[in-house]
Amino acid sequence: MRISIVAIGRARISFEAKLFEYYSDKLTQWKITLIEKEVRKQVAPNKTISAEGDLISRAIPKDSFLVALDENGKQVSSKEFANILSHQKDFGCGEITFLIGGANGLSPTLITRADLVLSLGRLTWPHLLARVLLIEQIYRAQQIIIGHPYHRG
Repeated sequence: MRISIVAIGRARISFEAKLFEYYSDKLTQWKITLIEKEVRKQVAPNKTISAEGDLISRAIPKDSFLVALDENGKQVSSKEFANILSHQKDFGCGEITFLIGGANGLSPTLITRADLVLSLGRLTWPHLLARVLLIEQIYRAQQIIIGHPYHRG
C-alpha cells in the first residue's frame, strides 16, 4: 500500500522537513510520498482556501482512500489510527492520501469529498508541523501493527 500526503506549503530545508524525513526514512511497511503545493499567484484572501483546494485536488492520486485533516474531524487514538491503516491495507486499498490544508485549513469541497475526516486534536498546529505529527503517527501505526514496543499504552 502506498501513502501520499498532499500538503499546502513547502518545508524546504527546515527542522520540519528534517523531522518529516527522519520518520519517513524509518517506514518499511509503506511507501510514502509527500506532495507539496503552493499558490504561486496572488489571490484575494477570501479565495485562498479555494485556490489551495484546487491545487490539492489536482494532486490527489487516482483511486485513493482520502483522509482530510481538519480541526472538526474525528479524534482517534494511535491504536485506532493503526487499525484504520491496517483495515485499508487488508481490504485491498492501494493508496491512502492524507490532505493537509494551509493556514486557513482545507476547502469544504475537499472535506466533503474525503472518505474520512480526522483531527490531530483540539489544539491548533501550524500546517508544517501537522505533517510532522502525521508522519510520526504513520510510523507509530507501523510499529503498533508489527508489535514493536515503540508504542506503549
